[in-house]
Amino acid sequence: MTESARFFTFSPLWQLGTTKVKVYPDTDTKHPPFFPRKRTQINFMTTSGAKIGIHFHVHLVSDSTGETLNALAKAAAARFEGIFPIEHIYVLIRSDKQMDRALTEIESYPGIVLHTLVDAELRQKLETFCRERDIPTIGVLDSAVLAYSRYLGAAEFSKKSGAQHNLDSDYFDRIEALNYAIAHDDGALADKLRQAEIILIGVSRTSKTPTCIYLAHRGYKAANIPLVPGRDLPPELDELNEPLIVGLIASPDRLIQIRKARVLAYTTAGDERPSAYTDAEAVREEIIAARRLFERKGWPVIDVTRRSVEETSASIISLLNEKRTGRLGGI
Repeated sequence: MTESARFFTFSPLWQLGTTKVKVYPDTDTKHPPFFPRKRTQINFMTTSGAKIGIHFHVHLVSDSTGETLNALAKAAAARFEGIFPIEHIYVLIRSDKQMDRALTEIESYPGIVLHTLVDAELRQKLETFCRERDIPTIGVLDSAVLAYSRYLGAAEFSKKSGAQHNLDSDYFDRIEALNYAIAHDDGALADKLRQAEIILIGVSRTSKTPTCIYLAHRGYKAANIPLVPGRDLPPELDELNEPLIVGLIASPDRLIQIRKARVLAYTTAGDERPSAYTDAEAVREEIIAARRLFERKGWPVIDVTRRSVEETSASIISLLNEKRTGRLGGI
């Protein structure tokens, strides 16, 4: 929440989930200093002055891994300023006993309840419990499933918990893509790039590796090649027509900031980088040279300065779809 806040995490004894609450440095206790039962507005002091925030409980109940719920809860909370949800996460809830333990915590700390339960009996048990206590509960996939059902003119078929995590062909494609990204990281195996769907090229510290890993998680085979002053790119790149080649750049100031932090880490390990790595003029020359190269090659360019890895990846996937659509449209 602030630069002076830290997290305190504990798990219930029954280990169905993890609860996260904020702990502030002006407290000496090892336990959460403020754990409200209901929505509460509080003032607290940090090194940057007084802040006001609304703390409230959010219960995430899943019969699978809880990834869908966690992502949705964070996306919803990001729409509001000054709110600090206290998350209670319950995963793999597939029996009455497990549900009862979750309900006990929900009753102790009322708040919004989000769920992705498939089992009708467990779902009804949770919703009835919450309705009787005037606790808001939402099946987060209900609207999407209903829209699919109406559009397709068919009832929901799969009643299996965590069906999206099946060990199907898509799952193994993601594993293969991840292995590919690792094997072709930082210019490795540059002579074997024909299987790549995406190739990222950029100067040091433009998030090439994490972007490739994220793309692999989405099922895309991505490789990356660094732009190093005085070193030529692999000549094989000029022979590739299938992969989407994307140039990554960032503002010189941002690169210098990241590189200095990197140098500090390397220095403590006894491995120093040359001064040109963080020299302002040298970094600017790198960016100018990279832009000229990308323009000469006709490669699309993405500035990652203010982009998260997810946003960069989304732009790359969009470019890949445009490339494929353009190719198919010409047939």
